[in-house]
Amino acid sequence: MLYSFLISLIDQFSALNVFRYLTFRTGISVISSMIIVFIIGGPFIRLIESHKITGPIRDDGPIGHIIKKAGTPTMGGLLILIGILFGTLLWADLNNSYIWVLLMVATSFGLLGAIDDYLKIKRNNSIGISSGMKIIFQIILSVIAVLLLMKFGDNEHLKNLYFPFFKNLTLHLGLFFIPFAIFIIVGSSNAVNLTDGLDGLATVPVMLVALSFTLICYVVGNTVFSEYLQIPYITNVGETSIFCGSIVGSCLGFLWYNAPPAKIFMGDTGSLSLGGSLGAVSIISKHEIVLGIVGGLFVLETASVIIQVISFKLTGKRFFMMAPLHHHFEKKGWAESTVVIRFWIISIILALIGLATLKLR
Repeated sequence: MLYSFLISLIDQFSALNVFRYLTFRTGISVISSMIIVFIIGGPFIRLIESHKITGPIRDDGPIGHIIKKAGTPTMGGLLILIGILFGTLLWADLNNSYIWVLLMVATSFGLLGAIDDYLKIKRNNSIGISSGMKIIFQIILSVIAVLLLMKFGDNEHLKNLYFPFFKNLTLHLGLFFIPFAIFIIVGSSNAVNLTDGLDGLATVPVMLVALSFTLICYVVGNTVFSEYLQIPYITNVGETSIFCGSIVGSCLGFLWYNAPPAKIFMGDTGSLSLGGSLGAVSIISKHEIVLGIVGGLFVLETASVIIQVISFKLTGKRFFMMAPLHHHFEKKGWAESTVVIRFWIISIILALIGLATLKLR
């Protein structure tokens, strides 16, 4: 909104020409989102506390974990969502259809998560929307997003799957693109949700993935850089770097309140929205496999749950002391801060590996 207004004034004020630069607008989207979350974070937490909106804690976890987390406000994902909407609507070109698809994914998945959080609070247990119903709703929302992309997106590349490290290896998915894209969005959403179990654990990896895709989207949407790096150039994708920048800024602001010991949790409101958004960004930029690399921590957490379930059903024994993976290490005696920081380090390494694929082709 503000971007369009400022652009209209360029003829009168030449200094405003700086807003034509995508890199500049991406930078201020990060700052704007971060500042708005900083400003409203404190009052929001006090409001949540006054209404006793606290999420239930799993009673099968480490005793210290249960004691420390009990009574902590939840639904902090609303803060993140406000920051994303603020930064994106303020600085993005709203004539870009990709922006609206991403905002639709972020808000709809956030609303689904908010309903889930509300039911958990109301019932005072960890069961909100049933797992089956939640998956159904996620699939429906993903189908809508995918159909919108197919209608308004760049269909020359949309149905292709590009492989990192191999510049000439491309798989045309055809009709299989629809279930594949749904899997990416739903899988990413749930993977972030599973990871969000300790103070700041999911926030920093999400921020790192979003930062990586800020660069990826800019490169994909730039004719010069995409040609130099030998990756597909996709028209109008560069604008989505502003959306990614808004995620970075919002998570950075939220981390101020979510860092150990957390004053608020993002809840499913934040984790489902952020995960779904990152999945959608990877589809738009055609870097779905790279998402699996830079977001490798989310893959590991999800895999640990799958392995745990399969192991218990087949043998009656648990492969891990507790799943997801971060709780396994808590059970082994690692301090929460140790688990969180080491997982952050893993995320940094994976993000660097993922970004390296841009050149190694």
